[in-house]
Amino acid sequence: MGKAVLSKSGLQKERESLKLFHKVLPSLDLKRQQLVGEQKKAERNHQMIQASFVPMAARLADQLPMLAEPSIDPAQFVRITDLVQIEENIVGVKVPLLVRLEFEILPYAYLGTPHWIDAAIAGVKEFAELKVSAQIALERLSLLTKAARKITQRVNLFEKVLIPEAQSNIKKIQIYLADAERSAVVQSKLAKAKAKKRAELESERGATR
Repeated sequence: MGKAVLSKSGLQKERESLKLFHKVLPSLDLKRQQLVGEQKKAERNHQMIQASFVPMAARLADQLPMLAEPSIDPAQFVRITDLVQIEENIVGVKVPLLVRLEFEILPYAYLGTPHWIDAAIAGVKEFAELKVSAQIALERLSLLTKAARKITQRVNLFEKVLIPEAQSNIKKIQIYLADAERSAVVQSKLAKAKAKKRAELESERGATR
């Protein structure tokens, strides 16, 4: 905000601004609370997905110990063929939402590959699904965190800067106007006293002639 104008019109402007700030702040704060809530949900979801990698790796290592030194890489037989995500609107923030994830299992010679390849390919698919989900969850979290931070800054601007400044300006203008009014009253009284004294002097002069 600019410097306060010390006048009645300036006072009216500051009062109107303060009224507007008080009107806007509750809706901003509500949106902030909603976004912070969604941010926390996205954070929990991301943490849950991330935590899933450890038990999955342990399970696959237990089921397929041969993957530690594989004679063949099962990942070469798995390819993502379709990844569809849409934009989901969460409290005015557009975030990605996974709709479909499809894989293609490339053909391989059954007689020329180890017996465990089918289970390994399934494990690769499961890992890839989790990895994609983790990437999207992280992006959702990042976008919601950014939006929550931005609106929190706006709420703080209203609460800690604009409203206190308008209140201070109103008080300053009111004091200035009150002082000006008192000064005007004093000046008026002094002017009346001088006029009265001048009239009395002129009256005395007229009487002595």
